[in-house]
Amino acid sequence: MSEIVSAPRIVVGVDGSTGSERALQWALRLARGEHATIEVLGAWEYPTMLGWDVPLDDYSPKLDMENAVNEVVEKVFGPQRPPYLQVLIRKGHPVRALLDASADALMLVVGSRGRGGFTGLLLGSVSARVAELATCPVLVVHGDLTAS
Repeated sequence: MSEIVSAPRIVVGVDGSTGSERALQWALRLARGEHATIEVLGAWEYPTMLGWDVPLDDYSPKLDMENAVNEVVEKVFGPQRPPYLQVLIRKGHPVRALLDASADALMLVVGSRGRGGFTGLLLGSVSARVAELATCPVLVVHGDLTAS
């Protein structure tokens, strides 16, 4: 009896930032060479510092993340998503979500800085933590080079 072997998987953290767009472009390049599937992951959680004047009914962090991720995916792939691409939106802290999703992945790809970073930092808090704690190889993408 033959064993079913699944395709290797590359997990990409996407949050709508330019850095996450570059990460997805690199994941595409790597997936082509490795014949891997791509799992795009956007993570969201409720802000911890909500003021009393913020109307919760008018704000959905989940919808905000879905829109941000879909925008990046469309920029990289166009309107026709390839069959080897899966988009997931998870509730939770981005570091935990990325670590959980990439536990058995071929690689985890993240941008060097996301939407919430401070200007001048070389590495964002999420990329630094996943690079430190992941059980698979991690590519932290800097610069403007895109996949061809």
